[in-house]
Amino acid sequence: MSSQSYSESDRKWMKLALEIAERGAGYVSPNPKVGCVIVSGEGKKISQGYHERYGQAHAEVNAVQKVKDKALLKGATVYITLEPCAHHGQTPPCCEMLGELPIRRVVVAMKDPTQKVNGKGIKYLRNRGITVDVGLMKEEAEQLNEFFLHYQRYDRPFVTLKIAQTADGYIAAPDGDSQWISGQAAREQVHRWRSHYDAVMVGRNTALLDNPRLTVRHVEGRQPRRIVIDGPLELPKDLNLFTDQYEENTIVITHNRKKYEEKADPMLNMLQSNYFRGQTLLVPEVEGHSDLESAMQGLAELDITSILVEAGQSLATALIRQRLVDKLELFISPKLLGGGTRSLLGLGINRMKEIIELREETWQRVGDDLLLTGYL
Repeated sequence: MSSQSYSESDRKWMKLALEIAERGAGYVSPNPKVGCVIVSGEGKKISQGYHERYGQAHAEVNAVQKVKDKALLKGATVYITLEPCAHHGQTPPCCEMLGELPIRRVVVAMKDPTQKVNGKGIKYLRNRGITVDVGLMKEEAEQLNEFFLHYQRYDRPFVTLKIAQTADGYIAAPDGDSQWISGQAAREQVHRWRSHYDAVMVGRNTALLDNPRLTVRHVEGRQPRRIVIDGPLELPKDLNLFTDQYEENTIVITHNRKKYEEKADPMLNMLQSNYFRGQTLLVPEVEGHSDLESAMQGLAELDITSILVEAGQSLATALIRQRLVDKLELFISPKLLGGGTRSLLGLGINRMKEIIELREETWQRVGDDLLLTGYL
């Protein structure tokens, strides 16, 4: 079915499915966010559901289970933001469950690109005599699950770099103080992002200077894992990342093999460290620094599909130079410092033709600040 063939009613219900799917943000990873809406043959909504927690019932199951009178499903249309799964994982195949129902039609926003599905769910339903239309609001569905799709395609986390700078490009004053460049509304937005990403990353300088917690506090949401790049493995043990109630969420990345082996407990998982209850990931050393590309590969193996980087100048610059940043969230505050630490320095660009241009860029006001969002 072509995009022109979908009715306004189709778009209305798929839009609702996409909206409720977003409620699973942060809770369903490494699975995708999925929403489902069931509409009767008369065009009235019967039920809705979304994938709420990783390892628990999928959106289609949640929606169907809410229908008390199964007779209402006869001739119904099911709107799903992602192709129903076709394999036994932590839950049974959703396509088989739907195939047993007296529904008439299924509308799918996008195919599931994973090898175990990739059209199999759609084929199963069609073989059961159910009409399946694919592609309604496909771009919106891809945007909804950009973390999941990136992880599937490249086998590494989707990385967003967050920077808060003054209008003249500084992230800290000459004395190192950076609190607060952005306003309260921007800080609340960052906490909301933290709840949606699998992990938040900082460098050792930020950990030392700011002693951040990297937790979700200003909004409700899941607590992310916390990653700190500590090449020398010398950060003080009394930092918040190693002592607070979310200590187990912390991952330290280091290239210091000698210190790593001294701290590692051979009786535990090789990534487990005995000097705090988090994890330590050993990566190769490249020019005196921890290899960031290897770090991303190691983090992917820990089922981390998305990372929000709240870095200082050194880590932010290194990530961009190595083409490891997928998205930039840049807050620009209407303030001037005239000196201090620049947000970025030394990208290795010498000519205008080498300039890095953002794609799909948007501007929005967040409190007193401007937010530039773009893809690299």
